[in-house]
Amino acid sequence: MEKFTELKALIASAEADATAFFEKNNKAAGTRLRNALQQTKALAQDIRNEVTAKKNEK
Repeated sequence: MEKFTELKALIASAEADATAFFEKNNKAAGTRLRNALQQTKALAQDIRNEVTAKKNEK
């Protein structure tokens, strides 16, 4: 559950960069957003692996 909370925090922090990129055409915010999305992808995969491991141990 700790990683899920971390994922939610990461998404929330990326929201400001998404707004800056899409509404204000801030290219640096786009780079930060892409980085945050890559981290989100990796964290989501870790959570998926944990869920699978927990499901299979029963």
